Amino acid sequence: MSLQCGIVGLPNVGKSTLFNCLSTAKATAANFPFCTIEPNIGVITVPDERLFALEEIVKPERVLPTTIEIVDIAGLVKGASKGEGLGNQFLGNIRNTDAILHVLRCFDDDNVIHVDGFVDPIRDKEIIDTELQIKDLESIDSKLSKLARASDTASKKTVEILKVYKGHLESGQNARTAPVEEVDKEAIRDLQLLTSKAVMYVCNVDEGSVLLGNGYTKRVEENVKNENAEILIICAKIESEIAELEDRDDQILFLEELGLKESGVGRLITSAYKLLDYATYFTAGKKEVRAWTITKGMKAPQAAGVIHTDFEKGFIRAEVIHYDDFILYKSEATCRDNGKLNVEGKDYTVQDGDVMHFRFNV
Repeated sequence: MSLQCGIVGLPNVGKSTLFNCLSTAKATAANFPFCTIEPNIGVITVPDERLFALEEIVKPERVLPTTIEIVDIAGLVKGASKGEGLGNQFLGNIRNTDAILHVLRCFDDDNVIHVDGFVDPIRDKEIIDTELQIKDLESIDSKLSKLARASDTASKKTVEILKVYKGHLESGQNARTAPVEEVDKEAIRDLQLLTSKAVMYVCNVDEGSVLLGNGYTKRVEENVKNENAEILIICAKIESEIAELEDRDDQILFLEELGLKESGVGRLITSAYKLLDYATYFTAGKKEVRAWTITKGMKAPQAAGVIHTDFEKGFIRAEVIHYDDFILYKSEATCRDNGKLNVEGKDYTVQDGDVMHFRFNV
């Protein structure tokens, strides 16, 4: 399953620099607004140390990690919902993403101008939140207009739900925190409300603040504590230096010198998975070792369908070895001999790290 995250932020907050670090595609990073004219799309390889361990044991012909698609959406400005700056088309680009990575500038640098003259991450956050909320209100009003004359029970219920969202948004809050039951959210799923999407606030800090944060990041933490959101502290400048190191050992050494256990990019991807409630399972054979992304709680047939729809349609059973057992016993055969290969049916809930082989017939 493909995961797509959209990076948003005001101009000159480090958004495109972060995109360059994340992706094999390269956006233009420059010290002026609107340097990204079209939404750049790149693909991130998801770092997973378990793949290296499986590769050591299986020694396959190739190793295929799972990926995340990243969309670099041009810098928004106040009034974007009404066409200011680069306007509506970029708000539209957000609509197709699974999650939003909202980059906030949390560093001072006289050499990098701020579009509003001085650094204030809370103001920046509220500017973009407001633009997205206005766009959501437009979507809701349009839907309400279409349902105005409807008299059936389902439509009346949808109107009630829409009015809850409308009041919530008009009070300056995001749709994701609206007091709506999970089952009722399905009624307005087609609207793809921008502020209902999972969000991670990425605080871009200076090199000296990457470990503990700073005054700016503490303000962000306080501001979003009641939101269903993740916060990540990252230094885009450090990440760009890491990205220039092609050798993995050199990257590890560089991180150790900075007192970091993992790159910001790695932490960002891990946090994105957590945010969207995703998990990973593996297939492991001589031809390839491969990681597959699923939603937590997914049953075996649906997980098989991630590989190919035929696997789900003709699902018979799944042969499952838990990751720790595979690493301990070093092979599928040894796992089977020691009773660690389980045969599971349609009701099996796939666990993060499972090494799986599917039997199917179509």
